[in-house]
Amino acid sequence: MMARLCAVVAVLAALAALLLAPAPALAAPFAVQLGDTRIALDTPPGFSDAAATGSPSVLELAESLTSASNRILLFGITDADFRRFSVGDTPEMGRYLIAVTPRALERYYVSPKDFERYVADVTRDLGKPTQDMDYRKLLDAAPTGRPVVLAELRREPALLSFMQGARFPGRESRFIGVPDDPAQYLLSTTTLLLLRDRALSLSIYTGYASPQDAEWLRATTQRWVEELQRLNRF
Repeated sequence: MMARLCAVVAVLAALAALLLAPAPALAAPFAVQLGDTRIALDTPPGFSDAAATGSPSVLELAESLTSASNRILLFGITDADFRRFSVGDTPEMGRYLIAVTPRALERYYVSPKDFERYVADVTRDLGKPTQDMDYRKLLDAAPTGRPVVLAELRREPALLSFMQGARFPGRESRFIGVPDDPAQYLLSTTTLLLLRDRALSLSIYTGYASPQDAEWLRATTQRWVEELQRLNRF
């Protein structure tokens, strides 16, 4: 999950050189087939599905964010980063998102009990969130690169949503007397969702420079989940 994020940096340079895609069109919902069930998906406003380009480099980047036991359904980057990709520029990758489904369950009906076991398996080693809202202090106290559960956002029989964060070291200076770059902070939400009897996992990532980033993440997560529930209410 969050521990996979270090792999993102390693593929960005190659990605910018290899991906030459058209500029993003107006985003629209699309369907994916999971067994005998069609699931409607869409990105939140301001994002485009980069996986739809079919670029091997995009898929490599998306695969670095999730386990090989998951099937990637959607990998969203900001519209601005999509435009950077389209002209071969290096993307900022300040915010991105992914939707996956477990391969072992994608073709089968997932009962509420099955979903409960799936949630328990995914969250087994996560730990519990604290009541402290000073996320930067919590991340500074944690080992570098180790994800910390910061908040549980929503819990229902068919849905669990939580926020995590991690701190990564800044780039070391190559010059004596020049300080290293400051540490980098990353926040993410993961939402495990039972949608039309199929199990999905939605994750959104953002850099963390101010409390506004955390508020943006909470609001975007809620909006994305509600939109997917609305699209699949048939």
